[in-house]
Amino acid sequence: MKRMMFAVLAAVMALGISGCGAKEAEPVQETEPVQTDLVIPVNEVTETAKFYPITVDGTDMEVLAVRDSEGHIRTAFNTCQSCYTSGNGRYAVEGTDLVCQNCGFHFTADQVGANVGGGCSPWAISADERTETAEAITIAYDFLASSKNIFANWK
Repeated sequence: MKRMMFAVLAAVMALGISGCGAKEAEPVQETEPVQTDLVIPVNEVTETAKFYPITVDGTDMEVLAVRDSEGHIRTAFNTCQSCYTSGNGRYAVEGTDLVCQNCGFHFTADQVGANVGGGCSPWAISADERTETAEAITIAYDFLASSKNIFANWK
């Protein structure tokens, strides 16, 4: 009886090991990373800056959006034109201001996206570099990809 049980057990194990009756696994196919635009719902944008993360070609990035004192939406990359190489040139919200985490400089919503040409200020995304409708602001993947170098040291 023991021999018979051993034979049955061995046969069951052999079937399980050989995968009898199991479907062979499909080969894994490499897929291209999804290239998607960043879409910011307009109804989320207020006088307090909000950050929108996105990964582009393996680089983590963030865009900030805020309404200025006249109600216009301003957008910029969450990195500083001067401090970005430090890796700490990103902004935090203090009240309605943005504060550079590298040098401590404060900005109001009215200064976001002004692109004052260097100095400590957010890297602007102008109206020409985005599409805005009543529902959403869209920043094209290709534009984001062309700007990813400013996030190379981002921490």
